[in-house]
Amino acid sequence: MTRGTRIDGIAAGRLEAEQYTQNFGDLYTPLDRHEAQVASDRCYFCYDAPCVTACPTTIDIPLFIRQIATDTPEAAAKTIFNQNILGGMCARVCPTEQLCEEACVREAAEGKPVQIGLLQRYATDTLMGRDTHPFTRAATTGKTVAVVGAGPAGLSAAHRLAMHGHDVTLYDARPKPGGLNEYGIAAYKTPEDFAQAEVDWLMKIGGITFKHDQKLGAEIALDSLADQHDAVFLAIGLSGVNALGAQGDTLENVTDAVRFIDALRQSDKSAVPVGRNVVVIGGGMTAVDAAVQSRLLGAENVSMVYRRDQSRMSASTKEQDHAAHEGVRLIFNAQPVAVHGSGAAQQVEFEYTVDGPGGLTGTGETFQLPADQVLVAIGQTLGAVSVDLDGRKIAVTGAGRTSRDGVWAGGDCAAGGDDLTVTAVAEGRDAAEDIHAYLSA
Repeated sequence: MTRGTRIDGIAAGRLEAEQYTQNFGDLYTPLDRHEAQVASDRCYFCYDAPCVTACPTTIDIPLFIRQIATDTPEAAAKTIFNQNILGGMCARVCPTEQLCEEACVREAAEGKPVQIGLLQRYATDTLMGRDTHPFTRAATTGKTVAVVGAGPAGLSAAHRLAMHGHDVTLYDARPKPGGLNEYGIAAYKTPEDFAQAEVDWLMKIGGITFKHDQKLGAEIALDSLADQHDAVFLAIGLSGVNALGAQGDTLENVTDAVRFIDALRQSDKSAVPVGRNVVVIGGGMTAVDAAVQSRLLGAENVSMVYRRDQSRMSASTKEQDHAAHEGVRLIFNAQPVAVHGSGAAQQVEFEYTVDGPGGLTGTGETFQLPADQVLVAIGQTLGAVSVDLDGRKIAVTGAGRTSRDGVWAGGDCAAGGDDLTVTAVAEGRDAAEDIHAYLSA
């Protein structure tokens, strides 16, 4: 172990160079051709397959697995991409254990589902490795569409609209496209810059112009976009983060987990500071990714604290198990009371909770955890937008229609769906089809 530059009690460069490469390598070993054929042979190729119903993008899973079984992975990939143009990323990050694989008949019968996620990765990686694109763009319609947000929903919509012949301008507040896939997913899930490789591949359809550093409400406005384009699709995600709201939450080294993950994705791992004692507050996928990566950076003690019981966590059981395997301590039924320290965080005080009929209540019993770094992952918020809201998100009807004519929304910014990459892709695709029908009327 090496000692790096110290920054307010936390440090960068805690590990040897080769350790970073090992720690942040591919989380799951991809299947080779023989392994894929063996895995595909386990599929019953069910009629009215429950795995298809469980997939938010309704990929014909039995068909693509049969195509792998007959040694035509490119055809399998086309089947996947017909429904989910980001099928490569979804194969890596989708919680298949809660969706298609949980619904698999083999899971019900044997407790061991068909490896749908790994088979999807095998097929999509095979086709994406070819210097081709599986779709051809239709003749230009002369219609233009603004897609605001280059994350999963925006990319999915942009590709489908371009395929129909519309000219798409894709705006994003960040320097690079990809959204969550580029900035918000653990580095070990998508190594070798896969998110950008996937965007480059997707853009081969043509008809999509990307404009970076264009934030809605700053460099661009919804009114002007609506005037300049025939339709607008909002896929702006959730740009704000919920504050901890506890005493001491403004101390140094108390930061949101999203920013921490962003730094890991965009920097040399050895340059990202991490504490020796890290406390992550939250119970979702962002919390797990922050906690696990803190360990992979060399943190000695990492605790992930969630205010409700384990069954209420939004992170999947598989992700929780992975965190525990990496040495993360999982603590449930505890809510933050205060962060203590002189200038910088040194300790977090928690109160035990009970989740009863009247909601979440504190018991009055407290405990403390040492913490030189506190990462907050308790949800994100929508920025200002001039359309009707449903709670804290954009109100939509049908395939993403907002209260404003000619404006659609999808992905995390829109009300109704699960906050999953695969759900965002489905909403972007469906909104694009509805926009196409609207523009063709």
